[in-house]
Amino acid sequence: MKIQNNHVVSIHYTLKNDAGEVIDSSAGRAPLDYIQGKGMIVPGLEKAMIGKGLGDKFSVTVSPEEGYGTRRPELVQEIPLNVFQGVDTVEPGMTFVANGPNGRMMVTISEVRDTVAVVDGNHELADKNLNFEIEVATVREATADELEEGLSRGGCCGGGGGCGCHDESDEEGCCGGGDGEGCCGGSEDGEEKSGCCGGTKHGQEHECCGGHDHGEHKG
Repeated sequence: MKIQNNHVVSIHYTLKNDAGEVIDSSAGRAPLDYIQGKGMIVPGLEKAMIGKGLGDKFSVTVSPEEGYGTRRPELVQEIPLNVFQGVDTVEPGMTFVANGPNGRMMVTISEVRDTVAVVDGNHELADKNLNFEIEVATVREATADELEEGLSRGGCCGGGGGCGCHDESDEEGCCGGGDGEGCCGGSEDGEEKSGCCGGTKHGQEHECCGGHDHGEHKG
C-alpha cells in the first residue's frame, strides 16, 4: 500500500540540523503515528511521504518555508511580569502556554528586565532546515472514527514542540500579535485577563491559574 491522504502512517525518524547534529529521533521509542493529509506533520515532510510504502527508507531536507517557517518579529513581545500568576521567579528559558487569538500556544521567555519579560512565540526550529531520515513502519487506511476524532495514540517529535508536528495556532501572532489579546492573560483596556499556564523549568511544572478567581489553581 502506497501512502495517500487519509492513511494512518507510522514512521521512525531521525532529525538533524545542517551541521549533522541529531535534534530528535524515535530510536529506542515507538514510531510516530499520524494521518496523512491532516496537517499533523510539517508540510514539507508530509509532501515527501506521498507514494512511499511499507519499509521504505529515505532522506529529505525540508526548508524553513515548509517546516517551521521563518522567524517573525511580531511573535516577540514584552509582557509585564505581574501577569505571570503563580510563578515565584520568572527566568529566561522558561516556557509557558499563552492564551492567543486562536487558542493556546507555547512561548519561551528569552529575557527578563526590571518589570517585563520578553517572550518569543517563534518555534525554536524557525529559520532552520529540517534534515529527516525516515523509515515507514506501517501504512493502513484510517477508520471513520480516526478521521473524525483523530488518533488515540501519537506524539510529536523534536525540539520540545515537535520536529514533525505542524501547529498553526500562532498564525495571528504571539500573545495576540498586537491585536489586543494578551499573552498569558495579559491585559485589555486596563483589565488583567487570565494568567500564564503550564510554565516549566528544570522539570518543575507551574499549575494553570488562568480563568480561576481569587488565585484558585486548576486541579
